[in-house]
Amino acid sequence: MRILLTGSRGQVGWELARALAPLGEVVALDHAALDLEDEGAVRRAVREARPRVVVNAAAYTAVDRAESEPERAMRINGEAPGWLAQEAAACGAALVHYSTDYVFDGRKPAPYVESDPPAPLNAYGRSKLAGERAVAAAGVPHLILRTSWVYAARGRNFPRTILRLARERDLLRVVDDQVGAPTWARWIAGATAACLAQA
Repeated sequence: MRILLTGSRGQVGWELARALAPLGEVVALDHAALDLEDEGAVRRAVREARPRVVVNAAAYTAVDRAESEPERAMRINGEAPGWLAQEAAACGAALVHYSTDYVFDGRKPAPYVESDPPAPLNAYGRSKLAGERAVAAAGVPHLILRTSWVYAARGRNFPRTILRLARERDLLRVVDDQVGAPTWARWIAGATAACLAQA
């Protein structure tokens, strides 16, 4: 199986490159190799790779900065997944796309399920929801995984930040009004590989 992987240097992408390797040839593209803001480059990447599966692990992940760069967040998270999905559909490939719990407003007193209606509160969440909808509208066989609080041994994430701050400061102050499900990037990659192995 030939797999086109975007975002190969991110937390999830790095783990995916390793988890997907036993399934076949992985064409792994990082930001330097594929600028998701360039529609032509995105479409060419899929056409040239001729994959059986596109795994989109690339994203604009700066939640707070998205408020001052909403157009950029929307182009990368909202539009680019649609371009990938359209090109995947054109070449007969399937697509795996990663989204986020930020598509919800956080007001539900219990864990969210797939069928809960999205209601994003910020630019990041709106951009990720737009990406989900663009993928679904493309008519491509797809799997959308909504992740939350992703962590890994590398990259920027909450556990690594807390460990760094604990070394630098005597007193730490953190938010105490958020509930989430920390998700190990290696687990996300392994679950993705298991799904693709059965497809």
